[in-house]
Amino acid sequence: MTPLSLAHLTVLDVAPPDLFDLAAEAGFQNVGIRILPAAPGAVSYPLSAATVPAWRRRMADAGVGIHDVEFIPLTPEVRLWEFAPALGLAAELGARRINVSGDDADAGRLVDRFGALCDLAASVGLGVDLEFMRFRIVGTLPQALAIVKRAGRANGRLLIDVLHLFRSGGTAEMLREVPASALGSVQLCDAPRKDPTDAGIVAEAREGRLFPGEGELPLKAFMDALPRDIPVGVEVPTGSTHPALGHAERAARACAATRELLASWQPSR
Repeated sequence: MTPLSLAHLTVLDVAPPDLFDLAAEAGFQNVGIRILPAAPGAVSYPLSAATVPAWRRRMADAGVGIHDVEFIPLTPEVRLWEFAPALGLAAELGARRINVSGDDADAGRLVDRFGALCDLAASVGLGVDLEFMRFRIVGTLPQALAIVKRAGRANGRLLIDVLHLFRSGGTAEMLREVPASALGSVQLCDAPRKDPTDAGIVAEAREGRLFPGEGELPLKAFMDALPRDIPVGVEVPTGSTHPALGHAERAARACAATRELLASWQPSR
């Protein structure tokens, strides 16, 4: 059975360590944790020397691990050394990867910053996944892959969020061309085929997704284009599409729908 990770955005209002119990009860084997804000003032749950051992005990009791932590926007102003303590604590907690975005129009500087962050993360045993989103500067699969290739770090890879892939014009054929060594993780959800336009694309990503199988994204084709061993996460914030669902039911439905999708998964490599 493919291990599944519950991406924190699915139930972002649920703070650790309650997140671990909720994920386990829903059927997940791992979680992602938003330990750093995606934007100034946004929701996050910072790590500290006190929280790490307490959270490790709760994860062990719940029977879940931690796949990734997030989020670092690689902006022109980013000061990478400030993240060293958080990376060390994340590694101590048991995380395997940290997610970042590309928010710098200077491609050379972005490559250098991504590479430097990969080196910093590697010093504590973490990988770094670059996530592309149409509403950020690095918005497409080819753009993100170029950054990863130019940086040339073994622990620097791509995070494929299928919603962002589809909304930015990505296809299963494009995924098949990506070297397996450049693929870090995939996050699943669903959505209507109709584009929400630039005016609505951020709201869709943050609160308007559908459970796998409810929408019209070519999820099977995307998954079949990926390697069998790619870590699979589920990111389905449904605040506007299923506003009546409680956190536990949202997580349970996300897990069940993903299991149903993966039952017919035929990885190409």
